[in-house]
Order: sequence, then C-alpha cells, then structure tokens
Amino acid sequence: MRHNMTVQSFALFDSAVGRCGIVWSTRGIVCVQLPEATAPETRARIRQRYSGALEEVPVAAVQLAIDGIIAVLNGESRGLENIELDMQGVPPFHRRVYEVTRKISPGKTLSYGEIAARLGARGAARAVGQALGKNPFAIVVPCHRVLAATGKMTGFSAHGGVSTKLRLLSIEGAQAGDL
Repeated sequence: MRHNMTVQSFALFDSAVGRCGIVWSTRGIVCVQLPEATAPETRARIRQRYSGALEEVPVAAVQLAIDGIIAVLNGESRGLENIELDMQGVPPFHRRVYEVTRKISPGKTLSYGEIAARLGARGAARAVGQALGKNPFAIVVPCHRVLAATGKMTGFSAHGGVSTKLRLLSIEGAQAGDL
C-alpha cells in the first residue's frame, strides 16, 4: 500500500524492541513502524510504503513523540494521547476505532467486540479487527492491547506476529488475567 499525502519525512530510532521508524508530515505523525528483522529492512519497509519520504532529523514535536514511544517500550506507564496524528486518507470508521483504542491504558486490554460496542456498532468486531490490522500508528494507537473475546491472541501484523504482541503487553505489565 503506497501513501502519497503531504510531503513526508522519516527517521529511525532505537527502542527496547529494536530499531523502529516514524514517518511524519506537517500535519502530524503518519506512521510508526515497529522493527523488522533488521534496521535496513525497517528503512526499506518505510520507503516502500512512503516512497517520497526523506530521512531527516526529527522536528521537535516528532522527537517528543519518539521520546514517548521509547518510554512506553521501556515499560513506563505513559499516555501518548497528545501525539498529533495525520489521519488524512484514513477511513472514518478506522479513525473512530483508533480514537477508542488510544484510550486503552497501558497494561490493560479490550476485546474487538468491546471496542465495537463503545463505537455503538455491536456486531462489528470483525470490522474493528480489520481496521486495527491496518493501523499505521503502532504503539500510539495501541492495537496490541486488543484481543479476541476469548482473550486469545489473534493475528498481529507487525514483524514477529503474536509473539511481538505478547512482548509489548508484557513490557506494559499486562496481567495474565488481562490476556
């Protein structure tokens, strides 16, 4: 999937889970890329998805976002709701799903059905799952905190799949009962 919105920039940064990437525009954060197997693969994934993005030193607001993401990945219970997201091109239903998902506290989880209910769209759990599967804002929109109704770990689109989801939840101190 290629994204051609406003001119974008990107940077890679080190975190407790590896070398992540962040893409931004003049409107806000466009994407947070969790690590691929290697840093060059993370960079290549960003360049594939955002072909016009230039690798640059982050502007102040982006550096604050990076610092917050690093803190969360280090296990700090910190909210990231103040990070400005550029949702240009994000479908309206996905935006609503992301807004609800952003409110899930670190170490806590919700089911896809619970998010659907909070949206007033009972029965839309599968649509919620599809929206989260396309979430470009990993960690900032904490889709790793969303589980199947049974508590079962379902697919996770980041490199490493479900094991990455479990690692992120473990870093945040999610209790076994929450999983």
